[in-house]
Amino acid sequence: QVQLVESGGGLVQAGGSLRLSCAASGRTFRNYRMGWFRQAPGKAREFVALISWGGGIKSYADSVKGRFTISRDNAKNTVYLQMNSLNAEDTAVYYCAATATSYGGSYPDDYDYWGQGTQVTVSS
Repeated sequence: QVQLVESGGGLVQAGGSLRLSCAASGRTFRNYRMGWFRQAPGKAREFVALISWGGGIKSYADSVKGRFTISRDNAKNTVYLQMNSLNAEDTAVYYCAATATSYGGSYPDDYDYWGQGTQVTVSS
């Protein structure tokens, strides 16, 4: 089992920044690729970003590319999502997730463990 706890969400004005954190406990963190997803009211959960075991490979949704940065610190068992130039369309509950697989990662079903989510609200 892997337990994931997100933090860092909140209310921010359009154009502002937030950094989300996701602390992992349980099984060896470095064995999992980590992803961030988000879900706005009435919408499906959507992929935001993914990072490989060692952090050398990252991928992003087109909607956040150039604005968001995913990173991880395996010594601290934590993955981060730095979010800049936020706009109202970024308002959602943000979830981190862990997958033990070496393929895929853009879909919720690719992941084995999920956090409880943290709310991000961007005011325009």
